[in-house]
Amino acid sequence: MDNTQEVREFLTSRRAKITPEQAGMPSGPRRRVPGLRRSEVAALADMSVEYYAKLERGNLAGASPAVLEAVARALRLDDAERAHLLRLAQAADGSDTLARPRRRTPRQWAPHRSLQWTLDAITAGPAFVRNGRMDVLATNQLARAFYDDVYATPHNRANLARFQFLDPAAPRFYPDWDQAADIVVAILRTEAGRDPHDKDLHDLVGELSTRSDAFRTRWGAHDVRHHGTGSKRYHHQAVGELTLAYEGLDMAAEPGLTLTVYTAEPASPSEEGLRLLASWAATQEATPIARHAAG
Repeated sequence: MDNTQEVREFLTSRRAKITPEQAGMPSGPRRRVPGLRRSEVAALADMSVEYYAKLERGNLAGASPAVLEAVARALRLDDAERAHLLRLAQAADGSDTLARPRRRTPRQWAPHRSLQWTLDAITAGPAFVRNGRMDVLATNQLARAFYDDVYATPHNRANLARFQFLDPAAPRFYPDWDQAADIVVAILRTEAGRDPHDKDLHDLVGELSTRSDAFRTRWGAHDVRHHGTGSKRYHHQAVGELTLAYEGLDMAAEPGLTLTVYTAEPASPSEEGLRLLASWAATQEATPIARHAAG
């Protein structure tokens, strides 16, 4: 797959984010482009303007590690952006073939019994497995209850990106909706660089771009990120406000999948909220059984 446009837009967007002052250059009175000029990036990377212009036009094939590092340094790329640039270069020259993750879809993958046992053994917080497209593939009981809004609408197809941008319940569930939306799109953009041949991801991006202006704008920003640890605020319909820390762990036995666990600060209102959520989840699970027995 030709990734020329992806490379061009990524490099152009990174160049536009750097001010001359940040790069230690005079701003000057007549600047027709946001951020740095191509000539300025070339000077910072110690290469000719013609060669950098070729790279920014999308031709990363054959670029050496030293060249990529020089571009990353000139554009002040963070770790996630550097990794994204390297993956784009690998895809451009075809060297990503062996490293490309095996494709995962909900229809093709089910958790091993031992993985489900592991999830079920985590009882103090939501724990779930997702792929890079944000499909939730396996959960413990608390995660299933935590994402009750996601599962409530069949069209979401247990996909956190569809829920984020297409479900009217999302702004309530995510009090910091803009922040959560930025993170979702950055994860999808990172996955697109990691596996540019994933048709399901292309279909998802096309669907969201067509139906959500908010998604389309964020997708065009070309932001990427490593999503390993942090905290977020939520508002669950049954238990109210929750502030949870999360840890995302790449699964060595299942390339491309991530195990995420949410926890609350000990003795905090959110820890009490998770206990209430566990009770609510048990009630929800018991209710259909009681109805069936009564019938």
